[in-house]
Amino acid sequence: MGCNFPVWLLLPLLPPPQHLNGNRQDGIAALQFTSGTCHGSDHISSVEHGRGNTKIEEACEMYTRAANMFKMAKNWSAAGNAFCQAAKLHMQLQSKHDSATSFVDAGNAYKKADPQEAINCLNAAIDIYTDMGRFTIAAKHHITIAEIYETELVDIEKAIAHYEQSADYYKGEESNSSANKCLLKVAAYAAQLEQYQKAIEIYEQVGANTMDNPLLKYSAKDYFFKAALCHFIVDELNAKLALEKYEEMFPAFTDSRECKLLKVKEFDSISRLDQWLTTMLLRIKKSIQGDGEGDGDLK
Repeated sequence: MGCNFPVWLLLPLLPPPQHLNGNRQDGIAALQFTSGTCHGSDHISSVEHGRGNTKIEEACEMYTRAANMFKMAKNWSAAGNAFCQAAKLHMQLQSKHDSATSFVDAGNAYKKADPQEAINCLNAAIDIYTDMGRFTIAAKHHITIAEIYETELVDIEKAIAHYEQSADYYKGEESNSSANKCLLKVAAYAAQLEQYQKAIEIYEQVGANTMDNPLLKYSAKDYFFKAALCHFIVDELNAKLALEKYEEMFPAFTDSRECKLLKVKEFDSISRLDQWLTTMLLRIKKSIQGDGEGDGDLK
């Protein structure tokens, strides 16, 4: 039941002792103290006398102290490692909440140095939170992982998977607004990956969910607009039918500039395109020209 943490593993991460600032020296000192506290004959004796948990609790505190010292010194890998060790010891003590919190702290530290290790720690925290039934917190950390895949590891497929899992957890907790935000991220990426049917289904679902909400209904036209754009890329006839359906479902859509764009294909005179809309419209133009029906409407 010991916590034999090899302090020497952290030493290569640090400069020579004469160049260490006070925070790093304190961090190493705390780890060395912790290592001595957690193993050896003293540990065996303490377990025999029923004091094992006390020793582990002290070790948790020292690992956390060391981690915070490394954070102040901006030694993120060492901080993440120490928080991770604290998390494992908290789990030995059956303190699930403290263990999850330490894994999150480890993940936040690793984000600045080792994105993959940050994901590993956050996944460990998620496993604990879901086991405890804390699905809203788990959903939040799935978003963090998705953002790491977006910006650091550039793996959009995995980012989508974590946004979808987050949306599922939010839905289960009746946090529909948060679920919709995640789903919209999925739809945007699905469209960029040419998974148009998936994007259409999400945009239609979110549009239908928001069009009757007094605070959100003005956003519904944007979701139906994007769904229609995806339809146009796939099939122009189905796009026209979808457009009619959206106008019937949401009459306010008819007078919107988005609907007028879809009917006249003259967007530059109405509003400035953002990057996503530009990409989708160019794909529509390409699909029309590919069918031999290009007439330059989108020039």
